[in-house]
Amino acid sequence: MNTNIVWHKSLVTRLDREKLNSHKSFVLWFTGLSGSGKSTLAHEVEKRLHSSGCRTFVLDGDNIRHGLSANLSFTDTDRKENIRRIGEAAKLMVEAGVIALTAFISPFRVDREMVRGLLPHGEFIEVFCDASLDVCERRDVKGLYKKARAGDIKNYTGISSPYESPLNPEVYLNTAEMTVDESCTTVLSCLEKKGLLVLS
Repeated sequence: MNTNIVWHKSLVTRLDREKLNSHKSFVLWFTGLSGSGKSTLAHEVEKRLHSSGCRTFVLDGDNIRHGLSANLSFTDTDRKENIRRIGEAAKLMVEAGVIALTAFISPFRVDREMVRGLLPHGEFIEVFCDASLDVCERRDVKGLYKKARAGDIKNYTGISSPYESPLNPEVYLNTAEMTVDESCTTVLSCLEKKGLLVLS
């Protein structure tokens, strides 16, 4: 790190922002294979939180690669850097008093744990969207799995690159069997049980 830079403390604290928002801030980290329902659920949970008066923002995989990570490929090294950038962005949002929801494959456990380590204990909620490769391929409206199997896409998670499932996620969702409504209710119930939100 450059020794000529200094961290400047804000005159407005995170606690001040949380008081203004009337809720705590934290990260909801949705992970799973492409087609497992991460983005759908992240946006639906955000919609429900927003309707309850929460300040939220979804960091979505495709959207981030249009800007913040536009210069990154899908090699293991660049995937790691992508998650590092997202983790730092999510951390800033938490400092701003916002509930950050992220929807990324984030295939490697070590990278997800690295992001967890950026935040105080209990403020990284890992949501595992679990669906079999077969289910995800059947849901593949973009045809990416088909291209990956044909060799047209390299380093594709689930085909030519591994996905490491979470060992102890805060929330487990069997998205092959659960409806979107059931999945969202499960996520919100977890947040209430942990004392992060009061929605009722």
